[in-house]
Amino acid sequence: MIKNAQIHFNDAGTPVANSFDDVYFSNDDGLAESHYVFYTQNHIDERLQNHGKDRFVIAETGFGTGLNFLNAWHQFNQRSKDASVNQLHFVSFEKYPIHIDDLVKALQAWPTLAPLAKKLCQQYPMALEGCHRLEFDSGSVTLDLWFGDIHDNLPQISFEQNGIIDAWFLDGFAPSKNPDMWQQSLFNAMANMSRDNATFATFTAAGFVRRGLQEAGFECKKVKGFGRKREMVVGKLKHANQQSNTPQYYSVQPRQLNNIAVIGGGITSSCLLYHLSKRNLNATLFCQDDDLAKGASHNRQGAVYPNLQADNTPPSEFYAHSFLYAKRLYQHLASSGYEFAHDWCGVLLQSVTKAKQTQHQNLVDKAAWPHALVYPVDSEQASAIANTQLPYGGLFIPEAGWLNPAEATKAVFEAAHALTPIETHFNTDIIRLEKVTQGWILHTEEQTFGPFSDVFVCGGEHSDRFEQTQHVPLHGVRGQVSHIEAGQASKALTTVLCHKGYFTPAMDELHCMGATFDKNTKSRAIKDEDNVTNRAQLENFYQGTDLVNSLGDIVSEKAAVRCCFNDHLPMLGQVQHNEEFCSAFANLRKGKHYGFDEAAQPYQGIHIVTGFGARGLCSAPLATEHLVAGLLGEARPFSERVHQAIHPARLLVRDLIRKKI
Repeated sequence: MIKNAQIHFNDAGTPVANSFDDVYFSNDDGLAESHYVFYTQNHIDERLQNHGKDRFVIAETGFGTGLNFLNAWHQFNQRSKDASVNQLHFVSFEKYPIHIDDLVKALQAWPTLAPLAKKLCQQYPMALEGCHRLEFDSGSVTLDLWFGDIHDNLPQISFEQNGIIDAWFLDGFAPSKNPDMWQQSLFNAMANMSRDNATFATFTAAGFVRRGLQEAGFECKKVKGFGRKREMVVGKLKHANQQSNTPQYYSVQPRQLNNIAVIGGGITSSCLLYHLSKRNLNATLFCQDDDLAKGASHNRQGAVYPNLQADNTPPSEFYAHSFLYAKRLYQHLASSGYEFAHDWCGVLLQSVTKAKQTQHQNLVDKAAWPHALVYPVDSEQASAIANTQLPYGGLFIPEAGWLNPAEATKAVFEAAHALTPIETHFNTDIIRLEKVTQGWILHTEEQTFGPFSDVFVCGGEHSDRFEQTQHVPLHGVRGQVSHIEAGQASKALTTVLCHKGYFTPAMDELHCMGATFDKNTKSRAIKDEDNVTNRAQLENFYQGTDLVNSLGDIVSEKAAVRCCFNDHLPMLGQVQHNEEFCSAFANLRKGKHYGFDEAAQPYQGIHIVTGFGARGLCSAPLATEHLVAGLLGEARPFSERVHQAIHPARLLVRDLIRKKI
């Protein structure tokens, strides 16, 4: 677990890092120095005019107070109207994130940046290791904030050949103060991630830094430094070195998304459309129902919280960062005027059994997660949080809560439609996909649509209905939620309770209670016995409490099918042709991770986006952003290990290595 920086402010009001005994920016004029050293010496103003791409990507090696980012953002907003670049993407690394209170104080030094600083501070994340994707100005400005040691994080940045970075701000505490960062491995990684004609600028003129960058492939030269500093170093990498940290069998080939079809009507479809729309990409939605959120997204209240394990495993990393991104998205929508019932009231994971108690204690002992994300509570503390007497302690996730899934799904869709209008076809049941020269044709029983360059199949448990997707090993898990009348005591509940199921605070005089699990079924039929099961489970765990004793009758219920995979992670990406894939990567059976053939792609343009189980509200927003970013050749928000964990080829790779196929 990483820690926040310990800092103090000197007599000039400049923040100083205690560990490095160095200032975060110049006592004289930190903003002017930042602008000259990093922005001007990378010639960014000129490059925004004739970049040839819609997105310009800057990476820096020390986020600190965010001054370099804020100045780049400010200058980007001042660019001329004929600039070719419409999106700024800033990737930054920080081993010791500054605490939010110190950040607010430090940024008060720059009144001209105050409006942007306020936006940054509103989204500034907790000290959780990994990549935090923050988005501003309707997605035109993106900040990927990687917390942790840069030498640990650089190998985890998921990218393909041809690079992803246009300019480097080689910042951080001085080499004499922070020698661990200024290593040849850093310079080599910079070169590996750089695009053609990528530049760098750094305040230092140390000879070993210049020589290290030259060894990595950069052309370097000295130029005048800022103020009293005599020299600094700048340079360029003429040609990308065609490196990638993504294995060939997990690669994503960037492509032009010219005409897009999205099949489905749940939270996943809405999130996907939102990420396409903020990039000004047109899409058409096909939904078999008469409205959005008639399938797994149609519950009254859905809990939104991360599924954490004791160790920071790929699934835990996936859910932790997905949760924080999802909450930022929902908060942005709510503050923008989109209405959906929600309450960030926290979620209590109750230690209702010995096994749960052991599981929760193990998470506490491993200490992999920041206190701001999750912390232990005893029964007295849990009761105070819940505002009702509870017999168990457990874990509390204070940033979590609940929302109305159907309303949230529609809010995300409406926000997407406001950015880039979306054509919709409801009551349209797509039953067949046909490949033609121009792309893909979508067929119903009576109509055809297309051609489309790309089709995203977000149909939940129905995602395997097409010839091209029928081999995808998804399975359905039916769940029924019961709606029970609130009593005087239960109305006092102020947080979501998770035992073996879950129980929400009252909304419109009703609690949501559930849910049942029926594996390997796609039936949505209501079962009276499931209402009995849901109530009996709650009463078993909370027997004799005022909470249970005050409840009234079950007045309604909803059943849905959660779409899952055996490894409990979703699947997002290009649909693989099993035979072609296994033929191309047959060497995996021999333990060789080289010597592969080029895999034929008869299903190119068909993308599977499903398997979120009961956690789509938490995980779909960031997962779909990762998918779109990869297809467009952008920096991806998930680490490489998470990218591999949700890739459609993962099960084939596993079985090839195990010689099962």
